[in-house]
Amino acid sequence: MNKSFMKKAAITSIALLTLASGATGAFADGKGNGKGKGNDNHREQGKNGKNKQNKKQDVDIHLHFKDEKELKWALEHIIRLASKGVFNGYEDGTFKPNQSITRIESIVAAVRLMGLKEQAESTEEMQTALNFKDADQLKKKYPWAVGYVAVALEKDLFNETDDAIQAEKPATRLFAATLLVKALGLEAEAKAKANSTLGFKDANKIPAGSVGYVAVALEKNLITGYNDNSFRPNQPVTRAELAALLDRTDSQLPDHDAQAITGKLKASPANGSIVIVKPDNKEVAVALSSNVFIFRDNVKSTVASLQAGDEVLVRTYENKAVFIEVTKAAAQPTFTKESGKFNSISLNAQGKIATISITKEISSGTQALVLNVSPDVTIVGNAALLTSGQAVELTVLGGVVYSIKVG
Repeated sequence: MNKSFMKKAAITSIALLTLASGATGAFADGKGNGKGKGNDNHREQGKNGKNKQNKKQDVDIHLHFKDEKELKWALEHIIRLASKGVFNGYEDGTFKPNQSITRIESIVAAVRLMGLKEQAESTEEMQTALNFKDADQLKKKYPWAVGYVAVALEKDLFNETDDAIQAEKPATRLFAATLLVKALGLEAEAKAKANSTLGFKDANKIPAGSVGYVAVALEKNLITGYNDNSFRPNQPVTRAELAALLDRTDSQLPDHDAQAITGKLKASPANGSIVIVKPDNKEVAVALSSNVFIFRDNVKSTVASLQAGDEVLVRTYENKAVFIEVTKAAAQPTFTKESGKFNSISLNAQGKIATISITKEISSGTQALVLNVSPDVTIVGNAALLTSGQAVELTVLGGVVYSIKVG
């Protein structure tokens, strides 16, 4: 299977289904077994043994976690991944960013990140006979994860010497860094850097066979060291830290975000929807979910913050936008100055200045200029001097006068 398949079109349309039932957990009890309720699409089984996942449910997408204040620096990474169903929150509406993550959770997330969720959950992969010595434990406690482990093996995410999955073992920084370098298909590059010198004060704690993977992970900005010049290879990774690692890896996978709608906003949101002008100049109207999550300037924002000309990345669920990221803000208009001789003004029904007319000097002579005036216009100087022929200076933004300087 080539790399282009790693980001197959199903990553958004299918993976987003895993966000159903509010903030249904990617790993409902933090270990992946869901305490009987299942993982993502692996819903609780009824008495007849049939899986309830096929039952249509009235659900909404929720990207707003109860413990959002605890997410802090990782919020952007977490929401991006949650919006694609790669790495979600829990059934109680929390994300638990500071909770350590296990090896099986990391493996499942990496496989999903590669766009292989559908393959991992196929009947063929789920029935794979695994040769790990703890394979029976995996099938007993995490039966839904068998296909993910099988795909991870096929994609060389395990080391050749691994004889156990160790599903519940905490994922360390070294394990996560190695896993994601493999997910990027950079194993050959990592092996070529096996003799690199790592400048960390605890570099001697990194196994010789892992040095190249750490070197590549650092080079690709997937992971960094700490301010005290340590790498801490054996330190457990938290859910927030893994989210950051996954998001950085995602940006470097081929065919990145193939199913996202990208383009510029034609106008500010109106009537609960937005219109996106795509790169091919085709326009697409998208209704906004009541729970749409918006990122602007790398922080959570509001619908009102969206502006005409903003470049955006939009993901949808059930034909509604659930996630909008402003990737490049619209160019902001700047104030300009217009100087000339005052001619006249017109007033609106409230007796306020509606327009102002001036005569300005140009290279070929003079030009009459009529501009709209803001209701909150400021007059600087003596307004009584505002008579025909009086020198004035106008401060203009977007063709509207915001201040009139007399004299």
